[in-house]
Parts: sequence; C-alpha cells; structure tokens
Amino acid sequence: MNMEQNTIQRNMWNTAGKAGLVLGGISTAYLFITQWLGHAELPGFVTVILTGALWIAKFGGCIWFMMYFMKSFAAENPEADNSRTFRLGMAAALLSALVYSAFSFANIAFISPELFTEQMDMLMQQMAPMMDSNTAAQMDKTMQNLPQLTFFSNLIYCFIFGTILSFALSRSIPSKDPFADYKPEDQ
Repeated sequence: MNMEQNTIQRNMWNTAGKAGLVLGGISTAYLFITQWLGHAELPGFVTVILTGALWIAKFGGCIWFMMYFMKSFAAENPEADNSRTFRLGMAAALLSALVYSAFSFANIAFISPELFTEQMDMLMQQMAPMMDSNTAAQMDKTMQNLPQLTFFSNLIYCFIFGTILSFALSRSIPSKDPFADYKPEDQ
C-alpha cells in the first residue's frame, strides 16, 4: 500500500467512525424516545402519530446523514472513487449497527429489564392457552437469551440495511463527468 492509499484508508475509517456514532445515535435516540412514549400517558392516536413521525424522521435522517458523510469523504479525498465510497458506507453501517445494537442490548439487559419481562409475561399469559408445555419451555429459554438475540438480530439487520443504502448511494458519489474521456478531434 502506498502513502496515498494509507491516507485514504485512514480518512475512510475516521469518517466512518463519525458516521457510525451519528447514525447509531439517531437510532438509539429513537429507541429510547419511543420507549418513553409507550409509557407516557398520552392518548393512543397521539402516540401512534408521534411514533410514526419519529420513525419517518429517523429513516430520512439516517439516509441524509449517510449521504452527507459519503459526499464529505468524496470531497475531502478527490482520488476516492465509487468503490471506496461504498466501502466507507459499509464501514459506517457496521459501526452504527454496533452502536445501536450495544445500546439495544444494554436496554434489555440492564437499563429496562423489568419492562421487557413485564411485556413477555403478558405475552405468555395471552399465548398460554395455545401452547403446550414444550413450547412454553422453549419460550422461557428464548426469553433468557433475549438480550443476545436482540443484539445479533439488530447488528445483522442494521448492517444489511446500511450496506444496501451505501451501495445505492455510492453509485453517484462521487459524481462522474460523462464527458471526461471525450476528446474532440482537431479540425
């Protein structure tokens, strides 16, 4: 690897780290705000409208910030091509998925375990008439592993979503001049 490639690689990971913190922070904020809304004493339709508006803001904000960081990287590194921009997006997707998954794990395991236990107890009571003893035992086992299952499922889902988004955005970042190779004939 030459010096220029090392610089681009270092810049890519620095930008991906910042993007990962921002994108993971947005998703984590959405998680905690909607969790709070679920316990706030608001009318049901208000909660649904607020949750929907927040989801749209989170979704659009994540796309916008991913595009922003990819364009910033391309602007700061003129030698960066679409492939390197895609790799930046993948790195940002991985890091943001790690941030969000870690907070999600901490929420279930340490911050609000009673909330999830309460919800699962209600679910088990509703489902009890339809389950045999083996199914109930498997559900209990699954509940014991819920924090880990949540961590890995969020990690995989967020990384895949971010990778697909990065692929779509990187096709036009940096933008290409369609006439760059055109050389008019001397007349």
